[in-house]
Amino acid sequence: MTIPTKAGLIAVGLAAMGLQGCMQVEGTADLQRYVQETQSRPVGKIDPLPEFEPYESFLYRATSLRGPFQPLVRVELTEEEEAGPRNDLKPDFERPKEPLEAFKLESLSMVGTIHMLDFGSLTALIRDANGEIHRIHAGNFIGRNYGEIIDVSETQIDIVEIVPNGRDGWMKRPRNLVLVEN
Repeated sequence: MTIPTKAGLIAVGLAAMGLQGCMQVEGTADLQRYVQETQSRPVGKIDPLPEFEPYESFLYRATSLRGPFQPLVRVELTEEEEAGPRNDLKPDFERPKEPLEAFKLESLSMVGTIHMLDFGSLTALIRDANGEIHRIHAGNFIGRNYGEIIDVSETQIDIVEIVPNGRDGWMKRPRNLVLVEN
């Protein structure tokens, strides 16, 4: 056992006097009045839980209904339409893909043009989704829908895509990329 020092005894004495000061509370009349008011109020009644109706099972029988992927009305095709597409338009699946064909056309943006002496026409600068800049000109391919660049001007790139027509054939769809100005 250690012998308490003078400073330790003084600290214990001050702490005891501080605690004694906390025990004397004057002016508790407002607290007592609030407790009496709260106890004098009528006791409330708790409403009973609502009654739930029992679950009724439902057997879904959609065999007699139209399928969600069938047309609303029956479409009668003529003999020419049933024979298939009139043209032999289709993408060249044997052609090696160019780098910008890996991106959706919506994720690419035209950021400028430069004059290249090698091609004799404008060369467009395209930013891909990764932030890289590519140089392209008429004849290059772009986008996932076999888009071929037809013309490059100062403000836009004209593209013709080859897309499915919905009847086992292909059709051309014109698109363009417009110069993005900062």
